[in-house]
Amino acid sequence: MDWNGREIQAGETFEGRVFVADDMTEVIDRGASFLGCTFRDVRFNASAHEEAEFTGCTFVNCDFFDATFERCRFAGSRFEACHYGLIRAEGGDWSSVDLAKADLSGCSLRGVRLREAELGGARFVDGAVRDCDLSGARLDRAVFDNCDLRGSDLSAMDPRSTRLNGAVIDPRQAMELAGALGLRIRDH
Repeated sequence: MDWNGREIQAGETFEGRVFVADDMTEVIDRGASFLGCTFRDVRFNASAHEEAEFTGCTFVNCDFFDATFERCRFAGSRFEACHYGLIRAEGGDWSSVDLAKADLSGCSLRGVRLREAELGGARFVDGAVRDCDLSGARLDRAVFDNCDLRGSDLSAMDPRSTRLNGAVIDPRQAMELAGALGLRIRDH
């Protein structure tokens, strides 16, 4: 189905639907709900979603190039072999999402709740994960090289199993990561 450039409004609900090879390029989504849906080979390129809900959805081999998500809900959704180039997310609840091994390099996540998310092996190189709630997230083998992490909750991060080369953090996070390494900090 060709959704290209279509506007989807709040109140539109899609439940348990399967979308295959649909073109959602440049869709404007103002609060639609997708509940338990499957998206396979769907193009979300340059689409804009505001207060939309994608709860318990599965995304397989989808393209999200230059897509934006403002205050959206993805709780419990799973992503497999998707392409994310330059995705931007501001606010919203992405708790318990499965983004294992996702390449989110160059993407920007700000104020997103990623509590208990599966991010093992995910790549956030040259991106931003600012002011995000990563508490309880699985971060083993995740790569945050040159990523701006300031303000994010890194309490679930083990710096021995997560790559942080050139990452930008704030003083509170530095103390937290030093403690996770077993270091003792003294003034003199």
